[in-house]
Amino acid sequence: MNKTYFFISDVHLGLQDKLIEDAKERKLVEFLNFSKSNCDELFIVGDLFDYWFEYRRVYQKGFFRTLTALQDLVESGCIVHFFIGNHDFFHYDFFEKELGLKMYHSPQEFILNNKKFFIGHGDGLVSNDTGYNILKKILRNKFIQWLYSLIHPDFGVWLASRTSKKSRNYTTKKNFHETDGLMNAAKSFIDKGYDFVVFGHLHHRQFYEYKNGFYINLGSWIDKPCYGKLTDKFEIIDL
Repeated sequence: MNKTYFFISDVHLGLQDKLIEDAKERKLVEFLNFSKSNCDELFIVGDLFDYWFEYRRVYQKGFFRTLTALQDLVESGCIVHFFIGNHDFFHYDFFEKELGLKMYHSPQEFILNNKKFFIGHGDGLVSNDTGYNILKKILRNKFIQWLYSLIHPDFGVWLASRTSKKSRNYTTKKNFHETDGLMNAAKSFIDKGYDFVVFGHLHHRQFYEYKNGFYINLGSWIDKPCYGKLTDKFEIIDL
């Protein structure tokens, strides 16, 4: 009997003004509570937060309802896979040790219902994003992160927020579409034998059949929240 898998990406909690964010977080918590009795595993494919910096003894204010709902989901028996995105990558071990999530810093291969999946946020995989790949290596360097952790949390979180906004502005100006971006990356993985390639990052929902496989981009929750669902087939469902 096939299992049921859910997929979400690019929620970007903390991006907009408080009223919008409160409504978005309520919808997310409703979805996580719904997942407890309706799926076996949940994949969060990057950028759950618009920015995240986790100090070793401190984590940032806000998102309490989301963190509690994630812990409740794990305790219900659902496996939660959490991929680090380009906006929420300053993580240590809070999500693993305190909430029980499985954390990934790079794309991974999975066999789901006898199909071969390649899943990742998608950042750093496009052919015209050399500048970001250099920045990514710098920002994810453990020594650089340790130095950053010496900054007072109030200033550190504020700076992370400012950096996140600049990163998003840079990303929106890039051409990440079919000609030279994630579409081509997805095709290359399908050529290697994957049945499904699942990314986020673009904020542009796609469901594309190529040869013997499918490329799925989960879009974002900024404009039109949705989730992917796999049982006998893969579908994207609006919330």
